[in-house]
Amino acid sequence: MTAHHAPAAPVVHGGRLDAARRLYPDAPQPWIDLSTGVNPHPYPLPPVAPEAWSRLPDDDAFAALCAAARRAYRAPAEAAIVAGAGAQAFIQMIPRVFPARRVAILGFTYAEHEACWAASGARVSTAATLDALGESNVAVIVNPNNPDGRVIEPREIAALAQHMTRRGGLVVVDESFMDFTPLHSVASLAATEGVIVLRSFGKAYGLAGLRLGFALCSPALAAPLRAALGPWAASGPALAIGARALADERWLPAAAVACATDAKRLDSLLERAGFGLVGGTSLFRLVRHDKAGDWFSRLCASGVLAREFPQRPEWLRFGLPGGESAWRRLATALEIG
Repeated sequence: MTAHHAPAAPVVHGGRLDAARRLYPDAPQPWIDLSTGVNPHPYPLPPVAPEAWSRLPDDDAFAALCAAARRAYRAPAEAAIVAGAGAQAFIQMIPRVFPARRVAILGFTYAEHEACWAASGARVSTAATLDALGESNVAVIVNPNNPDGRVIEPREIAALAQHMTRRGGLVVVDESFMDFTPLHSVASLAATEGVIVLRSFGKAYGLAGLRLGFALCSPALAAPLRAALGPWAASGPALAIGARALADERWLPAAAVACATDAKRLDSLLERAGFGLVGGTSLFRLVRHDKAGDWFSRLCASGVLAREFPQRPEWLRFGLPGGESAWRRLATALEIG
């Protein structure tokens, strides 16, 4: 376990097309953004009542959304469902609401967890194994992991949660990429004291700009989270669209199949270009190349934005292209078209 005492460096995210355009002003337009893990085929937007735009969202709208989320995520009836502006809102809020001295994060993973806990004053360490999380005040697990897709089995997380709860600790399980693999979810533990399960709506449903996510936890943990978020933690249109999408039991399985098929196609392209597959989910693929930095620049010059990792310079992460023209441009950029 490696401790980090200095303030974390600013987190580098995917989706920074504005910065890429400034750095590569001569790149072909439009850019193809493969730097995020968002479904490129979004849920079809349903009609939204005009009052969802013109009025503050009321309690009934939140209740309808949370009921749909409970069913979709198979959360226990005793668990509370807290809606907010994306899983990121909870990643930032939890360290402020539940401050801790020692936080252990199963790494290498999404850097915002470390940055937000460090900003709260916690001593943050990166753990290589699940067992190494157990002596901290807070344990953080991203499952499936971003960026390599590592999956921890629910029974292992349940055992850790039982251990941490006995010690008065907290386990945060970030399931932002869980939608297509629900059998690995620990939403069934959401009513357990000392467990918070985070879910992202925008990634699998392809509507990241809607900014919607959830914390599944006990009522005792939910109360201070709701108080910290305030009375209108999500917009009226987000509540309406999210409730409709989460209640659509046919769309998500079909989307899972389509994305898995596209992920295999992406693997084939990248392997033919000389990249070695490290892992990923059906929404993104992580690959390795000794000249990953050169490839990143070369792709940008072709108007294709991948995700680089300053801490792992040999890695690149690719999201799914959104249509045949995007697939052709990626193949051309990789010089295998």
